[in-house]
Amino acid sequence: MPNGEFVVTPWQVDGVIDYDKLIKRFGTQRIDPAMRKKIVEAAGQDHFMLRRGVFFSHRDMGGIIDLHKKSKPFFVYTGRGPSGATHIGHLVPWIFAKWLQDRFGVNVYFQLTDDEKFFSKKGLSLDDTMGLARENALDFVALGFDPAKTKIVIDTQDIARLYPIAAQIAKRINFSNTKAVFGFGGETNIGMIFYTAIQSAMCYIEDAPVLIPLGVDQDPHFRLTRDVAPLLKKPKPALIHNMMMPPLHGGGGKMSSSESNSAIFTTDSPGDVKRKINKHAFSGGRPDIDEHRRLGGNPDIDIAYQYLRMFFEPDDAKLEEIRADYASGRMLTGELKAILIERVNEYLAAHQEARERARDHLDEYGLGP
Repeated sequence: MPNGEFVVTPWQVDGVIDYDKLIKRFGTQRIDPAMRKKIVEAAGQDHFMLRRGVFFSHRDMGGIIDLHKKSKPFFVYTGRGPSGATHIGHLVPWIFAKWLQDRFGVNVYFQLTDDEKFFSKKGLSLDDTMGLARENALDFVALGFDPAKTKIVIDTQDIARLYPIAAQIAKRINFSNTKAVFGFGGETNIGMIFYTAIQSAMCYIEDAPVLIPLGVDQDPHFRLTRDVAPLLKKPKPALIHNMMMPPLHGGGGKMSSSESNSAIFTTDSPGDVKRKINKHAFSGGRPDIDEHRRLGGNPDIDIAYQYLRMFFEPDDAKLEEIRADYASGRMLTGELKAILIERVNEYLAAHQEARERARDHLDEYGLGP
């Protein structure tokens, strides 16, 4: 893309994202120090993804915290469009949803939009997306959500519950607004046009306000929900947005299930992880060792460092030590990649064990055979 330009929609993320510009473009609010303090005080604990700005933007988060202070309930909703295997970028809002459940004792709903991926992805049958939904659910359950307070919703499986709410919403969204938000044209199938109503229905699955942790690319769906909420005499959904996990090769965009060498999947073997990071992870190092020792590397563009910052190294002191050593030239690119490989494989070993155990517990989260 031309320098400085980027695209962020629910179906396309291209270019190097300028998150300051994106906040203005989407009309969201930055999570400033005052808001972060408000969240931390209400939760009784900080979260490294908040502290480091991985969760950077919100809509009406303050209202949710105010409700909690008054001992009024809210619930949390997040989800996944099952178009392929789960990668670590997908886990970011789910991990934060788990933290919200732990800190606030809230119910969590996890929506798997197998219908939307069938509508939007060429080459995927409905049977494909329904099967992928159940595989993706394993990764969600593996994170340790409380089954007594957690419900997994697959659109095609739970449509009887969703459709009456979606019908109320669909009647109040006109095609002009949908076209303006998503850029739909005459060739767009009507499943895609209606889909926002299905996703919006989850916001009213309980008679309480909702907070949605999500990748910022999914925000447009809920702009329409927020527009029609007053017509339904319902509260507007509150959102908290995370940054996109960049692809291994750098250069903008986001990690993608459709590009195997751009992503680290939750099912990758230790050998897969080592190969992908060593071969494909974009480096902020210098062209040769002598220059790197003299001038140091650039952690701000180095993918290995960014993955540690965003996900795999929650300890601030350890992260700062890595940053200082790399920026000074004391640490080489290969050494930084080796640290990431070790952290990723430690994380995935535990996650994969939990994922296998989850196969016997899906029914506890509302999934039938």
